Amino acid sequence: MRIGVVSDTHNNLKNCAKIVELFNESGVERVVHTGDITQAKTIEVLAGLKAPLFGVFGNNDQERQSLTEMIDKFGFSFVDPPFCLNWAARRICVVHDPLEFSMVDESDFDLLLHGHTHRYTHVINDNQLLFNPGECAGLMPGLNAIGLVDLETLEAEVIKF
Repeated sequence: MRIGVVSDTHNNLKNCAKIVELFNESGVERVVHTGDITQAKTIEVLAGLKAPLFGVFGNNDQERQSLTEMIDKFGFSFVDPPFCLNWAARRICVVHDPLEFSMVDESDFDLLLHGHTHRYTHVINDNQLLFNPGECAGLMPGLNAIGLVDLETLEAEVIKF
């Protein structure tokens, strides 16, 4: 199973439309948002995904009522971090701020996903991957990024746009 990973969209609707296009073209089976959606309008754009969307709320997701209403409208699944998932025989932990990993035993997971830093992170320890594709809310073409992770191999790649 291949999943898409996106973080820190910060209501950049133009970039979110591009993200939807890229994930749909890549054929991912699920998409994970690691927080900082910011406004419900972003969820409306992400509703164009062909894959189901899962995620966590970030520190800039202050408009929780409108975000939650839109998330529910489209049948997405978002929670406060940590979000612990079991997909394709892989244990996955999703947080926004990497400091939130302190709420779990990191060794219990194969894949650790986070956002918040707006910086690319790709660390492999034994059979565990810590990954953040970086931000995708920037205004500079070519510096925005999303990630693809193969859950079978735990190989990750970044797509810049």
